[in-house]
Amino acid sequence: MNISIPIIDGIFKVFDRVIPDPVERAKIKNAAIELQQAGEFKQLETDLQLALGQLEVNKIEAAAPDLFRGGWRPAVGWVCVIGLLYTYLGRPLLAWGSGIWNVPVPPSLDLGDLLILLGGMLGLGGMRTMERLKGKV
Repeated sequence: MNISIPIIDGIFKVFDRVIPDPVERAKIKNAAIELQQAGEFKQLETDLQLALGQLEVNKIEAAAPDLFRGGWRPAVGWVCVIGLLYTYLGRPLLAWGSGIWNVPVPPSLDLGDLLILLGGMLGLGGMRTMERLKGKV
């Protein structure tokens, strides 16, 4: 029985020194392994419950009746869309108009953070699409 967890290895070394009977020592080692596995399974169960809870929240957000009330994800997406629309369409047209009417040119946006945010959203969406295509729900 080779367990690579340092705590269990330490406990087993103590058992080897303290318990002379090999059969009794094996029983106690098995009991220690079962306790360790029960603790790990309890942690896995807790993690699973948290993931299932988040999945329910995601389903509720996704069931919103329109694009604007779908939760924070669509709001972040719309901020990205509005920022890109302003940067690549609105500001150039306003700058052109400001040259005609002699008004100040509108300010530009720093797209660094916006593009990082958009890239992350699109990357996660693409990853989810691939999961669906591979049959993982």
